[in-house]
Amino acid sequence: MAFRTLDDLGDITGKRVLVREDLNVPMDGAKVTDDTRLRAAMPTVLELADKGAIVLVLAHFGRPKVPAPEFSLAQITQPFAAVLGREVRYIDWEGDEAAVATLQPGDIAVLENTRFFGGEEKNDPATIDRFAKLGDIYVNDAFSAAHRAHASTEGLAHKLPAYAGRSMEAELKALEKALGAPEHPVAAVVGGAKVSSKLDVLTHLVTKVDHLIIGGGMANTFLAARGVDVGKSLCEHDLKDTALSILEAADRADCTVHLPYDVVVAKEFKANPPTRTVNVHDVAADEMILDVGPAAVEALGDALKTCKTLVWNGPLGAFELTPFDAATVALAKTAAALTQDGSLTSVAGGGDTVAALNHAGVADNFTFVSTAGGAFLEWMEGKELPGVKALQV
Repeated sequence: MAFRTLDDLGDITGKRVLVREDLNVPMDGAKVTDDTRLRAAMPTVLELADKGAIVLVLAHFGRPKVPAPEFSLAQITQPFAAVLGREVRYIDWEGDEAAVATLQPGDIAVLENTRFFGGEEKNDPATIDRFAKLGDIYVNDAFSAAHRAHASTEGLAHKLPAYAGRSMEAELKALEKALGAPEHPVAAVVGGAKVSSKLDVLTHLVTKVDHLIIGGGMANTFLAARGVDVGKSLCEHDLKDTALSILEAADRADCTVHLPYDVVVAKEFKANPPTRTVNVHDVAADEMILDVGPAAVEALGDALKTCKTLVWNGPLGAFELTPFDAATVALAKTAAALTQDGSLTSVAGGGDTVAALNHAGVADNFTFVSTAGGAFLEWMEGKELPGVKALQV
């Protein structure tokens, strides 16, 4: 996958660079509760500013039907400035050209929410032109929005010289290592509540990986498809045939599918209820499977030790409730240790996954952890991401 990066830029002193970032951060009143995305924007924004560019940050915030103060990026400007350690201007769309004209080389400004234009999400040519006239160069640094063909994520790349920012570059290089051209054997961990939400992921992965580890509620659907009585467990019984077809496809592709053979069960879905660890064939009618058992986790760890590459999306159990975080934490620590030993390239992504790895205290020990949700999933499905395709040369 070939694309231009900031290394391909010449002298940009005084050039106006439109940088698409993801500033869609969670807030509690005026306080940003998680600044991960603001910190991810730092390398690109600071590098451009330090090279003398006039940095104009484009981003969306929320899903506004009409422009409204609660969706304004004005409220993000000061938190972003605090993260950058630099002054950041806020520029409304009214009078934006005049305001941009006052900026000097090295200045940084955040433009108002791109979704205040109805044409943003429609990739409308007039909206693309509206954005493009403010800049000389376009940099896309928002992988998390790359699955959307919007004016600021895809359209601008065809209007101005287009480059990948540092965060986007890191994402694309990591994803290429994980599934594009990985070193085999490759393992994938796919967890989550429902098979239906990750059907395309599972169908695609069985043709790409050597080991597919299925956890979370979706594992119950596969167990049921194989004739296991899963009691009161979350299970999509209507997708048994689909699960069987995925297992058959895996057999044809010589992909080993790992399902739990011992599980942790409880009668109530809450933290710290009475539990049992049982063989999957011994789940009682009034019990639900809430985590993978320790014997299965040890076997999964042994499988990872034979692999060179790992891609991970979704927890193995109901990790937000103790003690059903045990399997996810244990396998994550094994993957992290193998990564630190240099024997495994580990790439993880998705909101629940990031939370689980942070909970396990190992997020920093993976090769790469993507904060992208929908974009990461679509990439795992083998889909072409419009925002990425537009950057390719």
